[in-house]
Amino acid sequence: MRPVTSFRLPLAAMAACVLLSACGAPPGGAPPAEGTPQMGVMTVRAQSVALTTELPGRTVPYLIAEVRPQVGGIIQSRKFREGGDVKAGEMLYQIDPATYRAAYDSSVAALAKAQATLRTTQLKADRYKDLVAISAVSRQDYDDAVAALGQALADVKAARANAESTRINLAYARVDAPISGRIGKSSVTPGALVTASQAEPMATIQQLDPIYVDVTQSSASLLKLRQAMAQGDLEKAGTGAAKVHLVMEDGSAYPLAGRLEFSDVTVDQSTGSITLRAVFPNPNADLLPGMYVRAVLQEGVKEQGILVPQQAVSRNGAGKPTAFVVGSDHKLQLRALETERTVGDQWLVRSGLKPGDVLVVDGLPRARDGIEVKTVPWQPGGDKPAAAAGAQR
Repeated sequence: MRPVTSFRLPLAAMAACVLLSACGAPPGGAPPAEGTPQMGVMTVRAQSVALTTELPGRTVPYLIAEVRPQVGGIIQSRKFREGGDVKAGEMLYQIDPATYRAAYDSSVAALAKAQATLRTTQLKADRYKDLVAISAVSRQDYDDAVAALGQALADVKAARANAESTRINLAYARVDAPISGRIGKSSVTPGALVTASQAEPMATIQQLDPIYVDVTQSSASLLKLRQAMAQGDLEKAGTGAAKVHLVMEDGSAYPLAGRLEFSDVTVDQSTGSITLRAVFPNPNADLLPGMYVRAVLQEGVKEQGILVPQQAVSRNGAGKPTAFVVGSDHKLQLRALETERTVGDQWLVRSGLKPGDVLVVDGLPRARDGIEVKTVPWQPGGDKPAAAAGAQR
C-alpha cells in the first residue's frame, strides 16, 4: 500500500501548478493592469457672446391723470365706459351748468353796460376838450370828464375779466379728458354732488402705449453701464439708450424691444440702488400698470468669448476654478481658470483656456493630472460620450 501513496503525491502537486497557470497569474505574482480611462471631450472655440443683465422691475403708466372737478355741482351724466379708451378733450362728465350759465349771462350783460357807459363818457370827454380850448367850459369840468372816461375804461376791463371768469366756470361744468389713455372705474354716478378740487378723483386715466418699466440696479453697476455706453461697447437702440427685452411673470418673452432711459435717476440711500426707467411700445396693452417683469439689458457683445459647460469646471481646495485639457500626448493637464460670469448653463472664461484646447467635460471623477486617457466627442444633453471608434485619439 505505501508504494501507491508515494505515487499520488507528485500528481497532486502537478495539478496545482496547472491550475495556477490557467488562472493567468503573471510571472512574479503582479496584478493585471487597469484599463485606460475614457473621457468625453470638446474642442474649445472662440465665439461672439452677447452679455446681458437681468433686473427685476414693475410696469408704470407713461402718463397718468386723476380727473377732479374744477367747479362744484350735481353730476348730470357720465359719457364714458369704465375700462375703455378715451381721447384727450373727450367729454367725461357733465356737471349741472345752470348756475354757471346764469352767472355768465349776468357778467356778459354787465360788460355790455360798462361798454355803453364808456361810449358816453368818451363822447363827453371829446366835446369838453374842444370847449375848454375856447373857454366854453371850465377846466374843472374838463378834468372831471377825463376822470370819468378813465373810470369807464377800468369798468369795462373789470367786466370783461368777470365775463371771462364766468365763461371758464361754465366750461368747467363739462369735464373733459386731459390726456388720451385707458380710463378706470368712476367713483361718482349721475346725481352725485362734487366739489371743486376735491381730494378723491372722479376717475383716473393712464396712457399705456408706450409704457414705462422701472427696474432697480446698484449704483456701481450703473456707473459701469454709463461708461460702456459712452465708449460705444453697448448695442444701442438710439442716442444714449441701450436695448432692453422683457421676460413676463409667467416666463414668456415680450415680443417688442424697448430702450433704456437714464432720466429721473435717484439713489436709494438705504439700499444703494438706483431706479432706471425703460420705455416699451405697448400697442395691444399686454403690459398693464403694476405688473412684475424682468428686464434683460443687453450690455454688449464680446467678439472672442470662450464659453464652456459648467460641468467641465471644478474647484480646487482654494475655491478657484480649474479644468482638465488633453495634451497632444493624450495625457491630462490641469488648468487654472479665471471666469467672468455664467451665460445660461455655461461659464464665460477670461483666461486659462484658448481656442483649440481639448477640454474634458465627461469623466471628471477619474481625471488625474498627468494620466493618459482615451477621448470621445462629448454630446451636449447626452448622459454618456458618443462611442465613435474613429474619434479616439
